[in-house]
Amino acid sequence: MSIMIKTVRALAAAVVLAVTAPAFAAGPGPTIERQQWSFSGPFGTFDRAQLQRGFKVYKEVCASCHGLRQVAFRNLSQEGGPSFTEEQAKVIAAEYTVVDGPNDDGDMYDRPAILADKWPSPFPNEQAARASNGGAYPPDFSLLAKARAVQRGFPWFVFDIFTQYNAQGPDYLYALLTGYEEDVPEGVVINAGQYYNPKFISGNAIGMAPPLSDELVEYTDGTPMTVDQYSRDVAAFMMWAAEPKLEERKAMGFRVIVFLLVFASLLYFTKKKLWRNVAH
Repeated sequence: MSIMIKTVRALAAAVVLAVTAPAFAAGPGPTIERQQWSFSGPFGTFDRAQLQRGFKVYKEVCASCHGLRQVAFRNLSQEGGPSFTEEQAKVIAAEYTVVDGPNDDGDMYDRPAILADKWPSPFPNEQAARASNGGAYPPDFSLLAKARAVQRGFPWFVFDIFTQYNAQGPDYLYALLTGYEEDVPEGVVINAGQYYNPKFISGNAIGMAPPLSDELVEYTDGTPMTVDQYSRDVAAFMMWAAEPKLEERKAMGFRVIVFLLVFASLLYFTKKKLWRNVAH
């Protein structure tokens, strides 16, 4: 009994520490503050208005360098996403040109994109992308919110397991986009064509110039047009792009847990009934 009490106390202490110090740290890497997201936790869902704003930031700012090759135009109108209508998604798709073919003459040709098409890359290949960005290769945005994260060490990750917190990627993306600083500390060397960002996971120098500025993208719903808000919105949109079935997965998981609890209860009471008159 004493061992159980000590274990419960240790877990309680870990939870208290995790609540009072919600920052991500991974060795010598940057410290990433935990943000509040509507989609975090076991019952979290995407904010549709935020996804639409984040899509607008991506389309008007990020799409010139970063692709979204795992996302099809039809996904924009599907359940669990930005909730554009099918007609709106068709209009968005028609703004882009994709290569199709071959035709009857054996030639490839350009045509307006349709809902079934994946998002076209801004560059024909990696070499062209590097040539246009000073040697840096802009990563594709499709899975970036799941691939980039500064994981928390012990005991914080234990708290994340129990709370089902899985937004470390958006936390990092938000920190990166808002982490640019003009004043470079003494002793830090930033080469020409690079920019100082202490939140960059691979070091203080990043090849991407600060992409956002206040009032860069027009919001028509009254949401503040600030770097902070743009960063939150596009990070949320990138999380949806990386996991478009997030809401469906969480709903299914909840139903499975309920089923298992009911099933376990039935097994327990069935056992009690069958073995009630048997001596042990």
